[in-house]
Amino acid sequence: MKSAAKPGSRRPRGRTPARPSPTAGGSLELDRLTAALGEIVPGAEYPELGRQIVKAVTGQPGVTGVRLWRMTDGHPTIWQEHGTLPPAKEKAVMRVFTKHAGGKANGMWVGPLGSNGEVFGVLEARASGAMARGVSSALSLLGQYAGVALAHTEKRHALEELSGIVEAAKRLNSTLDLGELINIILQMATRQTGADRGTVFLVDSERDEIWSLVGLGLEQQEIRIPTGRGVAGWVARHGLTLNIRDAYADPRFERDVDRRLNYYTRTILCLPIRNKDAQIIGVLQLLNKREGVFSAGDEGFLSAISDHVALALDNARLHRELILKQRMERDLELARTIQRGLLPEFPPKLDGFDIAVSHRAMQMVGGDYYDFVALNPETMLTVIADVEGKGVASALVMANLQATLRALVSHLHSLERLVGSVNNMILADTRATKFMTFFVGMLDTRHRALHYINAGHVPPAVLRANGETVMLTEGGMVMGVFPDVPYERGFVPLQAGDVVVGCTDGITEAMNSRDEEYGLDRLVELVRRHRELPAAQIVERVLDEVDLYSRGGTHEDDRVIYILKVL
Repeated sequence: MKSAAKPGSRRPRGRTPARPSPTAGGSLELDRLTAALGEIVPGAEYPELGRQIVKAVTGQPGVTGVRLWRMTDGHPTIWQEHGTLPPAKEKAVMRVFTKHAGGKANGMWVGPLGSNGEVFGVLEARASGAMARGVSSALSLLGQYAGVALAHTEKRHALEELSGIVEAAKRLNSTLDLGELINIILQMATRQTGADRGTVFLVDSERDEIWSLVGLGLEQQEIRIPTGRGVAGWVARHGLTLNIRDAYADPRFERDVDRRLNYYTRTILCLPIRNKDAQIIGVLQLLNKREGVFSAGDEGFLSAISDHVALALDNARLHRELILKQRMERDLELARTIQRGLLPEFPPKLDGFDIAVSHRAMQMVGGDYYDFVALNPETMLTVIADVEGKGVASALVMANLQATLRALVSHLHSLERLVGSVNNMILADTRATKFMTFFVGMLDTRHRALHYINAGHVPPAVLRANGETVMLTEGGMVMGVFPDVPYERGFVPLQAGDVVVGCTDGITEAMNSRDEEYGLDRLVELVRRHRELPAAQIVERVLDEVDLYSRGGTHEDDRVIYILKVL
């Protein structure tokens, strides 16, 4: 039997019954809250998670404004906000972070977003009027759920940062090429921090500069900056990390770089790179974080990998220097081979004379020079020269001297004119940056006589058979200093039994451990004692004694020793 309907309770035919408004309001709020919770995805990335939380809170009844806070570098910062809100109050929010407690008043609800005793954010919600109890309860539940979601994101980011550090260590050890390594560093740093561009500056202590080998996003333009200038220069000089939120408000920022590169810098994170000895070897500079400003987390990640970066940079730099050194050594060995080709391999064999010579460069190449040039069957030029300094520069001048001399010999038959022309040409080519001492002797084999000019060189000595010593000093000043210098010719007849000894100052100025020079007198006396030996053996005795004398000494130079015996 059907029960009778009460008056006023009969359902209109064909309609869906509406939910009762007073008692069913809780069901509506529960449905709305359930839908809001479904908007929040634990572990989502920070920007997206913030949008999800704001959307969920904005959907609650009467809510007209939402503000989210996060802690950045020890200070509360606004993460997301939407709608109508009163002015932000950092001190009040800081109390929520520290005391983990919120509340509601005057249509405003504030609460922590946390999990397991940790607060990861703070939520502010503004209502159009007095906030109903059901709404504040929903906001409390939303805050708890959002805190759990934030905790998931924090943990995931911590794991990602840890795996990023491990990946960084692996990748930084994957190459010894400096350019490739710097690209790896910049790729990792910009990806991890969300920076738009970056540059690794290396410290050039000798020039007191920092310079970039490559710059990610800068089309590999090289930038050189004096140490102390600009943000990167300041970090290189002071060794402190800078996190700048407004580049143009910082007086250390160089605006000209932006104008030159057609770029606008907003934010900068710049930190020093130190080696194992705590010396600053470089600076890492990142520009324009895509989302907000650079955080303490960004600094922490870069600090965590900085030791690996420094070690990799040191290894790559040493490898680069080794490659350059090997290349230079190959080039020097080639130069040494070429220089040896410029010098006569053996002295000439002349009837009535015994000639021996030795050349030894202290480095791969040197500036000492000797030569023998036949003018005709009975006349030969003997040359000994010493270009100032050692190494490649002196060797190049020596090669120029050899070419100049050989070119002039066939046209000039006067020793005075020959030496004067060589002086002028060397002076013009070297622009007075190198001078040289020079001795040239024209040996007349038929008449057994020596015509010579000594241009500031160590005087060769003629040791007569009767014990007399003749020093060959006639000539003039060193070459390569002044143009058109006059030179005078000297002459000495030669007799059977005479021994002529010539050398460069690498022999006479060789020093022992007490800084005493070997000297010309010792050389003459040594040759006198061994004058009966063949010329080649006399040369060996001289070299052996000079080596023994200079052992432990402080001065080393290129050496040429020349012996001519008249038979």
